[in-house]
Order: sequence, then structure tokens, then C-alpha cells
Amino acid sequence: MKVLIINGSPRVGGNTSIALDEMVKVFKAQGVETDVVQIGNKGVRGCIACGSCMKNNKCVFDDVVNEIAPKFEAADGLIVASPVYYASANATLIACLDRLFYSTHFDKTMKVGASVVVARRGGCSATFDELNKYFTICGMPVASSQYWNSVHGREKGEAEKDLEGLQTVRVLARNMTFLMKSIELGKEKFGLPETEE
Repeated sequence: MKVLIINGSPRVGGNTSIALDEMVKVFKAQGVETDVVQIGNKGVRGCIACGSCMKNNKCVFDDVVNEIAPKFEAADGLIVASPVYYASANATLIACLDRLFYSTHFDKTMKVGASVVVARRGGCSATFDELNKYFTICGMPVASSQYWNSVHGREKGEAEKDLEGLQTVRVLARNMTFLMKSIELGKEKFGLPETEE
């Protein structure tokens, strides 16, 4: 099992990383391979609706989005994580996800998705909802936890004090592992659900 983790924070080793590191420990203990890609500190432009990806099966802008695409295809699950800016995800992450989901034409059905949001105080629910919409438009089951997947902290390292938030993301990693393994067994026994044009 493989999980691709996209960290939308511009801060290396910041509070978003603390939350994701907690998940990586659980995945490792469960025998799940992880690949964490930090994109929040990269220059990622938005989609220009040029349609080039329909012909070339990749985005016209050859940057981190095209680097992530094969990792996403090979993964059983995808986690997207972001700090909260004005009750929304980091704009770099949104630009990346818009282009990643639109320019990749492989079947995403039954890849498990999860989002993690980090904030000083408010805006987590709106950001959580925003990120989960990428999964639900593609037939990707969304893994859940014991609460919404949010961790709180403003200054670097403060997330370590949010014991409930860290527990929530640990439970999320366990639930996501169970769901990925269950889907793999289901594919072997029943195949994927029938689709319609």
C-alpha cells in the first residue's frame, strides 16, 4: 500500500508537517509506504483552461504537478494538507490540485482520499470541506476520523500541544489504512463498481 501526501504549507517543519509526521508514523507501523511532497513553498500557477492536457495527458506547465501525477496514479491513497488562510486552503495547493486532478486521466475510482487542515483558531471546517471536494468528484472514498481532521497551532511547533488534533490524525491514518486494505480485498473479490456514461 502506498499513500501520497501533499503538504500545502510553505513552512518546512511547521505545524502542518507536525500533523503529517504523526500520520506517517502510524502508516509506517501499519506497513504502508508514504511519500510526502511539500508544494506550498513552490511557484505553482493556476490552470488556464488551455485543454493541452486532453491531448498530451499532462499539464502544459511542466512543474511539480507533472512530477506528482505518476505518484498519484501509483498510490492507493492521497492526503492533502493545508494551513488555513482566510477560511480557505493555501492558494498554491489549490492551484496544484486543480491542475493535478484535471490533467490526469487515469481512473481515480476507489483511491482513498483524506484532508488535514491546520489553523490558529477558525476556518478549519470550510477548508476541510473545500479539500474533500476534489475526492468526491472523482469517485474517491473519503477517509474519516473521530472528528474533523484539524490540528491547531499558530507559531511553529504549537501543533504539538494539540493532543486531540494529533490523536484525530492518528486515528485518520489507521482508518485510512483499513479502508485502503478493504478496498483492495473488495477489488479482488468483486471488482470495481459499474460505471455509466
